[in-house]
Amino acid sequence: MQPPGVVLVTGASRFFGGYLVTRLAQDPSIERVIAVDAVSPSKDMLRRMGRAEFVRADIRNPLIGKVIRGAKVDTVVHAATIDKAPKSGNRTAMKDMNVLGAMQLFAVCQKSPDVRKVVVRSSSAVYGCSAKDPARFTEEMSARTPPRGAFAQDTIEIEGYARGLGRRRPEIAVSLLRMAPLVGPRLHGAVSQFLNSPVVPIIMGRDARMQLLHEEDALAALERATVAGPAGTFNVAADGVVMLSQAIRRAGGVAVPVPYPLFRTLGRAMMGSVMRDFTNEQLDYYHFGCGLDTHRMRAELGFEPRWTSLQAMDDTIRGAGFSPVISKEWLRSVESGVGRLVGATGATR
Repeated sequence: MQPPGVVLVTGASRFFGGYLVTRLAQDPSIERVIAVDAVSPSKDMLRRMGRAEFVRADIRNPLIGKVIRGAKVDTVVHAATIDKAPKSGNRTAMKDMNVLGAMQLFAVCQKSPDVRKVVVRSSSAVYGCSAKDPARFTEEMSARTPPRGAFAQDTIEIEGYARGLGRRRPEIAVSLLRMAPLVGPRLHGAVSQFLNSPVVPIIMGRDARMQLLHEEDALAALERATVAGPAGTFNVAADGVVMLSQAIRRAGGVAVPVPYPLFRTLGRAMMGSVMRDFTNEQLDYYHFGCGLDTHRMRAELGFEPRWTSLQAMDDTIRGAGFSPVISKEWLRSVESGVGRLVGATGATR
């Protein structure tokens, strides 16, 4: 596939859009990189973007069409989806920004004669989280139980409009990257917030299997899809899983099992305002977890993550400055003692 000439990235004032622009601007094979957002990035982010051009524009406004047509953009990366309602808005404002914004953007791409590739940062939230889930979702599968979270519902709609663009303009390569929950030392996401507490509630009788994705791998996957990736839908996740109880121990916290009906109530009592900010899909994730099949990511997208789920979690813990209740030295001594006990027991048999 011919490399992109002019790339436009939405959501440039936020983490993924901004750092993706930074990566693409460092690629000499790309002629021009245009960063777009409704609000201006920080001065530090603008400096990191280097030669990229920032345009303050709302993708819900017809101005985005003038930008794409005027610059003869051939590749569009949509990374502007938000996972919770803005502080100054509500669910309606969130849906307006996510779904209507994507509809307007894809409509402009459909009308532009120059656009030949659209990359969408999607999410594994489209699969939902329930007791009926398979061990690993493939890209052909859908949620066994309809997701109840606003972000998941918006993401499903956005994917539908993106696939509609691909059907109406088959010469445009549409790539959907369904990313596992993201962690990393710079990204203060939901998983990091959940673990960065002295006492962490978990569902009694459950231990969620978390398949994660390091922030650097997420950026690298988006860059790969933008520069040389084929059309299609791809699960993007690290190898292996981390049990929720294991992650809590490694972060130095104490897991407290609570009945599911009291999870949110007791969780707020234990964690305060942190739990109040969690969305429905995030709470479901800590109940059931979600596994992804990544064969297509390797075979077709040609992407191999650097971090496993466990390594990504450990890197997050090291870089996020967690304040452990249980010291790592104590945890290692206990694990070592258990190992010696198991070895001694086996030797006497």
